[in-house]
Amino acid sequence: MPRRKIPQEVIEAAHAASEFQPSASEPSKRLEGKKGLSRIMYIERKAGELIGEARIGRVTFSKSGKSIYYSGKQFKSLKGSGFKSNYFEIESGDDYWISGPKKDGADRLYGERLPIDIDEEVREEYWTRIRNQPDRINDAKA
Repeated sequence: MPRRKIPQEVIEAAHAASEFQPSASEPSKRLEGKKGLSRIMYIERKAGELIGEARIGRVTFSKSGKSIYYSGKQFKSLKGSGFKSNYFEIESGDDYWISGPKKDGADRLYGERLPIDIDEEVREEYWTRIRNQPDRINDAKA
């Protein structure tokens, strides 16, 4: 069967549709400097344990998307080779589980109901846009 030529406007429309568009529940913005997009994420320090200290905070992605920055630390992906972790911190080598926060608050890998600290600067956005519970904006723990 002969191949049909795809019109240029169809190709351009497909490219435009595939560009990253942040959702209303997880706003992203450009930050100054060499870093790229930022996003509220769940960050749990594993460091050889199954359950570790956890928090909700705003991370910044490198322009390439291969690194994550949070609280003065740089994280690199384990590319699927980690045990119950998906990133490691460059300086210490500690393993971390970093993921988008869930609307139901069940962010921990095994569903434990241990408290999760929420950074002050993201608390209001977390409770209103992600969890859809604006009455809890003063709660510092999820």
